[in-house]
Amino acid sequence: MAKMSYRANVKIGNWTEDLRLDEDAKKEFLEKKERGELAAQKVDFLKQNILSPVDLTVTSDGKLHFGDVVMLVNMGGEKRECSAVSINADVNSLTKIPSPGLQAPCGISAGRAIQPCTRTAFIITSVDGSPDRSTLHFEQSFALKTTSGFTRGLYLTSDRQSFQKCAKKSRLQEVNLEGGSSFLSWWKIVHFDPQERLEYEGQPVHANVKVLIVHCKTNQALAALGDHVLWTAYGNEYEVTAHTFLDSHKVENNNNHWMLCTSDPAGNGHLLLNHPHSAANNQELAQANPDIKKI
Repeated sequence: MAKMSYRANVKIGNWTEDLRLDEDAKKEFLEKKERGELAAQKVDFLKQNILSPVDLTVTSDGKLHFGDVVMLVNMGGEKRECSAVSINADVNSLTKIPSPGLQAPCGISAGRAIQPCTRTAFIITSVDGSPDRSTLHFEQSFALKTTSGFTRGLYLTSDRQSFQKCAKKSRLQEVNLEGGSSFLSWWKIVHFDPQERLEYEGQPVHANVKVLIVHCKTNQALAALGDHVLWTAYGNEYEVTAHTFLDSHKVENNNNHWMLCTSDPAGNGHLLLNHPHSAANNQELAQANPDIKKI
């Protein structure tokens, strides 16, 4: 009986099946690549759109108005660097219907990249019928909406803390982006100094000054948490919640201190205004983030 000899080029086992599976896998890969459905392509598409530059509103009178495009900047503290409220979207947040963009609900975090872009820009939106370009006042209700287009004009929203609905790390009141405007997306500006709060009620809000952003339904202030860090597609960022942090004197901590930043009216591309009401806060913000004037 003749002996069979095997060489390196002899095909054994289910070689036809393996070959067909390899061909099918290659075909599927090329089809996904053509449709832009590969994971790397989705990440590139997301970052290309969400990190595209946005022009913040230039305010000539130093005040905030409905329709202004602003950034929400927290100046940081002992355990927290200067950061801005940012859309925390990943490839799972993408949708193609009816056009490429983000789908709701979408997460929020506080990123240390203080750069005006689609991810960090919000529009001050009226909820009481106030016309565009009218001045925003302390204690007046308003909404914060993302820019139109890729982010689809989602609203910054919060609701009461519950076992099923809370922030991932701190388990405090969750803040995210939803598709429609409702009472859950209403906020108001409150003066950061409790002793002057009553005096400023109903007065115009100046841009680039330290304020509290309070949720109308729950009366909890927007907060950036340095103790709770989220890993995102954009790096490690701080968790954002709606919770009022008080010190021993019943005064809000710097977790709750925010600036609604606009562009420099001088046209230098700076985020800061040289308005007398905001000079001290501008200096504090510049010290917290030395690169902010280079934006």
